[in-house]
Amino acid sequence: MTRRTRAPASASEGASTTGPAVKRRSPRATAAAAEKTEAAGAAAPQAETKPGDGFAEIWKSFSAFSGLQIPMNALAALQSDYLKQATELWNASLHGSVAEAPQALKDRRFANPAWSSNPASAFMAQLYLLNAKTLQQLAEKVEGEDKTKARIRFAVQQFVDAASPSNFLALNPEAQALALQSKGESIAKGMQQLWDDLQRGHVSQTDESAFEVGRNVATTAGDIVFENDFFQLIEYKPLTEQVHERPFLLVPPCINKYYILDLQPDNSLIRYAVSQGHRTFVLSWRNPDDHCKTWTWDDYVESAVIQAIAVVQDIGGAKQIDTLGFCVGGTLLATGLGVLAARGQHPAASMTLLTTLIDFSSNGILDIFVDEASVHQRETTLGLQSPKGPGLLKGQELATTFSFLRPNDLVWNYVVANYLKGEAPPPFDLLYWNGDSTNLPGPMYCWYLRHTYLQNELKQPGKLTVCGEKLDLSKIKAPVFIYGSREDHIVPWEAAYRSTQVFTSERTFVMGASGHIAGVINPASKNKRSHWVAGNAKLPAAPEQWLAAAEERAGSWWPVWAEWLASHAGALKPAPKAPGNRKYKAIEPAPGRYVQQKA
Repeated sequence: MTRRTRAPASASEGASTTGPAVKRRSPRATAAAAEKTEAAGAAAPQAETKPGDGFAEIWKSFSAFSGLQIPMNALAALQSDYLKQATELWNASLHGSVAEAPQALKDRRFANPAWSSNPASAFMAQLYLLNAKTLQQLAEKVEGEDKTKARIRFAVQQFVDAASPSNFLALNPEAQALALQSKGESIAKGMQQLWDDLQRGHVSQTDESAFEVGRNVATTAGDIVFENDFFQLIEYKPLTEQVHERPFLLVPPCINKYYILDLQPDNSLIRYAVSQGHRTFVLSWRNPDDHCKTWTWDDYVESAVIQAIAVVQDIGGAKQIDTLGFCVGGTLLATGLGVLAARGQHPAASMTLLTTLIDFSSNGILDIFVDEASVHQRETTLGLQSPKGPGLLKGQELATTFSFLRPNDLVWNYVVANYLKGEAPPPFDLLYWNGDSTNLPGPMYCWYLRHTYLQNELKQPGKLTVCGEKLDLSKIKAPVFIYGSREDHIVPWEAAYRSTQVFTSERTFVMGASGHIAGVINPASKNKRSHWVAGNAKLPAAPEQWLAAAEERAGSWWPVWAEWLASHAGALKPAPKAPGNRKYKAIEPAPGRYVQQKA
């Protein structure tokens, strides 16, 4: 599933997009304010506290999480190591050299000089980091089933991140110094921003007033040439005098909105495709409301993906078209082409899958949320089995879940800056998109959870019946370009690679640097990051074998893909002078009404 990205949208991942970096502004506290803070409440740790007491408290906290067993030898080793490091830290604090302790304050949460210049704050930060590391080590040593252990590690990490002293005004010397310097104005602004976010229902990650869909994001010129209850179809205005004879259809994820592919002109994959001479169409999903809560996975495949393919074929006057799916959009696209293959139809001249899951056997952190009990609970509250009838999975619930996959980057970073320091978040296009939530119909979402993440049936020939057809993705004849991002935490690159073992047609795999979103949105013009290709090497079952034979190249993967796509796009012909055709006429300018709908 795609989510911001992630997603991410951390400072490092956002570097490829236009706009300020996610990294927060430099602290404004002065040395004088730091001295006042130190005088106000900075005292050395009290002598009656013993270094060994900390491990007992850590064990008590950890036991509340797990209730599972840790081997005694491992526990004893951890306790010994903890006592050693705690004693060193204690001795350093007594000699006033805690800031120069072996584990210096390298964590970015404590990078401001206010932390190291205040002995109490420096000790507190160092002790927190030691305790956090010890809790994480305890979680690694738990004996139990793999998924249970993963859940414990996740829960411990959530606890550790939430408990950071930087998250609390009473413990954060940087925020305190800023409050003194601004005479309380920073606190007043923080409280106002907290109130505003309570009204919005989420923590603000960017200045949402700085962007408007169609004005300064999603601005590539085009027209809506078809619409039904499920989607609007955008046809983009050509940027070249000639276009390839085969039109090009992009299926974005229905989790989030399509314009992640069209944020700004210089980082728009859509505009890039248009500039490469492709007659480009994009499916813009409707944001489901109560009238849509009965929609199923079959509805999304038949009434959206397959319908869009037919319309693009008609408008382009082509028996075959090029196709692309991003994340769950790729899963839907492959399903749709599999249904058509079962019907003896092969409309795709090529299929590009970007950070897409087809084989769901191992999917990283998202696996910890999916088991029989959790899926059944969803089915009986949102799905067709619900006694009250189907419902909607609200977009904000999805957004919150994905944010807490990376809580320091996507939650606590903004809590500290927005509320403790009173700093308004800067405008950033990717994070604006990240906050533009979408709902999902319960039946569609429940089918997706059960038959992919839980039971991994999509890759199994003949296992699933979709739109009345037995599904066998190996029957898709189109050549496939598969892309995975090396640091992707939503679709790990190894999971994306496993698609190479499902399809039997010509396959190409390319891996890019960075994460789920920034790895994909890496414009060729900026020449950032790197990518890996393996030439004509075979595609072994083990992704590590592929990587061992791959070559790392500097810059974006886009040109590699553009060359591949052009080889399947057919001859050039004069670009159309108007959108659509006699049957499908322009309805309204892009980006259209559907993308404007709020969750």
